[in-house]
Parts: sequence; C-alpha cells; structure tokens
Amino acid sequence: MTEQHSPRFERGTDGPKVIVAGVDGSESSFRAAAYAAGLARRQGALLALVYVQPVLAAGAAMGAPVAGTTDEIAEDLVAQIRQETERVKGIFDIRWEFHTFRGDPYGGLVKAADRLKADAVVVGASEQAGHRIVGSVAVRLVKAGRWPVTVVP
Repeated sequence: MTEQHSPRFERGTDGPKVIVAGVDGSESSFRAAAYAAGLARRQGALLALVYVQPVLAAGAAMGAPVAGTTDEIAEDLVAQIRQETERVKGIFDIRWEFHTFRGDPYGGLVKAADRLKADAVVVGASEQAGHRIVGSVAVRLVKAGRWPVTVVP
C-alpha cells in the first residue's frame, strides 16, 4: 500500500501572470482597470493596459485627423494612469505596461491578449445601448472562450 499525501497549498503560484485590461477613457473602463490592478497586485502579475485606437475610415475619408486624435487619447490615458499610480505609490505597487493597438475594440483586444500571452482579460461593461442588439466587446470576448474574461460594471 502506498502512502498518499494531501496536496500542498501554494499561495499565489497558480494565478494569472499577465492580466490585460481594456481602457478607452470611459468610466467603466477605468473601473475595469482598477479592478484588474487589484488582481495584478494580489497575484504578483503584470498588468497590461490596452487602448485600441479605432480605425475610422469614414472620418478619414472626410478629412478628419483620426490618427492624431486617437494618439492624443492614448497620450491622455497614459497621463491619467501615471497620475493614479503616483497617487498610490508606496501603498500599492504593481508592474504595469501600456499598449496601443489599432483596429476595432474586439479585434484589438484579441490581438493584445494573444501577443502579450494574457492569462486573463478584464473589460468594462458597455455603456452603449446599441450593444444589446449587436453584442458588446465583452460578450464577444466571453464567447471567444480563449481566456477568462471579467466584465466590470
């Protein structure tokens, strides 16, 4: 008869190593980033904050400076994130990176999660009424079934 040992509990070794959080400047995306930051801190994971710069063909066709505008949004997001990390420095320290991708939000987050080898994806709930009909980015990510997805209200 062989002796059986109960499995040994290991604190913090089985959680995610890379958490991707989608940010777009909306209140729900900032709540998602804050939630993801808490997860990253507790797990000792890298927090990858991702902004997907939309490609607006119609705006570009009409002469609107789309790329410049989305670059400004990305720079503003980085500034806000840095300000928040400075505010909690010494209280909560986490490793984080900021990435931008171009495309539609769903495709950009999929690309980011694949390239960054994400173990989890966190997004804010959609604030647009039309998403009840065509489906939100969060719903599409969940249906893809490639990573655990947390949707923060």
